[in-house]
Amino acid sequence: MSDTSTTPATGTDGYDQAFRALHDSRLVRKLWAEAMGGQYPEEVDPFSSCCWWLLGQFVAGLRLRPGGTVVDLGCGRGGPGLWLARALSARLVGIDISPVAIELARSRAPQFLADDRASFRVAEFSSTGLEPATADAVVSVDALPFAPDLDAALREIHRILRVGGRLVFTAAQSRAQAPGSAGTWERHLDDAGFTMETRMINAFHHEHFGRLYTLWNEHAADLRSELGEVVANGLLAEAAGADQLDQLDALLVVAQRRPG
Repeated sequence: MSDTSTTPATGTDGYDQAFRALHDSRLVRKLWAEAMGGQYPEEVDPFSSCCWWLLGQFVAGLRLRPGGTVVDLGCGRGGPGLWLARALSARLVGIDISPVAIELARSRAPQFLADDRASFRVAEFSSTGLEPATADAVVSVDALPFAPDLDAALREIHRILRVGGRLVFTAAQSRAQAPGSAGTWERHLDDAGFTMETRMINAFHHEHFGRLYTLWNEHAADLRSELGEVVANGLLAEAAGADQLDQLDALLVVAQRRPG
């Protein structure tokens, strides 16, 4: 469900349509690379906020030993999770609600890993189908906030993560909310059995997406031609909310699972 910051048509079919159209689009890649500039990780091929800075912060936050297992929730087409698995000599389990995303992630795995260290499955945030304490780490790029039931998703992450394991994810939070107040990530994580270790601002996020939204608007006709009306209109609707970026903090969060 991740690897794209957009919100397509409701339901799995909408995500399937978006993943297929975006994956096949040369124009979308060109515009994303132009918007990110030197921060664009070409091999990862992201349709998200995943830049070089973010990948480095994920590595630092996870502190994962070689041979560990990392679960990528909302893995989308797999790029960030596969890159991290290779960089950390880890096993990867990618989970997404979109069968098309899972199909694309499986097809990309050999570009990153020469063995069978990566597996992908269609599942929900709140019901992964994994055994308890399966994961040494859990990551989620631009996906966890879209869980239909956030608290249920965090309880599921707590269940599949070993004690002391870390959850690293990206999210947004209103600047009007005081840290630790009701509805904040601090409160949600604490209620689910996590201790927040790090909460930092992704200083590149608003800059990158501000440029990206401008480019989408400038190429609106070409996007509609290449992606189709439904997917292109989803991008343009997101771009129409560019003025809301200044009301939000783009966060990178590192949290550790407590015992119990």
